Amino acid sequence: MEYKQIQELIKMINKSNISELSVEDGDFKITIKQEHSQSAPFVAVQAPIQMPMQAQQPLAAIQQSTSPAPATQAAPQPAATSDKAITIKSPMIGTFYRSPSPDKPVFVNVGDEIKEGQVLCIIEAMKLFNEIESEVSGRIIKMLADDASPVEYDQPLFLVEPI
Repeated sequence: MEYKQIQELIKMINKSNISELSVEDGDFKITIKQEHSQSAPFVAVQAPIQMPMQAQQPLAAIQQSTSPAPATQAAPQPAATSDKAITIKSPMIGTFYRSPSPDKPVFVNVGDEIKEGQVLCIIEAMKLFNEIESEVSGRIIKMLADDASPVEYDQPLFLVEPI
């Protein structure tokens, strides 16, 4: 795991209510702990960073998902809709899923009315599936992320017209 990826993990932990995160990959182990008093997170790294070739491929996918290109591509899309539309953004880096599993129906579609607190999608981050709930009530105008695609922190996911 590279230094930049560790920094991204620390940022994700700081912005969430997770108090501790441990990642193990062979001999590489990292634990990040956060106190709720907003103090600096504790980072412990063990073992030298030596990964087999097969483990480096998922890291390449992570590096691609953290590149700024998807966010810049998604940013112009909201400008094409009405001025009163609210953009629901990703609260974390991960993989965006529209349904709880491949054989289940999607949470929401374009045109659906949603209520505050309703689950809109799931974002998988480090094998944890996080339900993303709506902070507003309204109608889905546009889906800005594709199913099973990587998303970045603060990337627009949905456009909602308030009701």
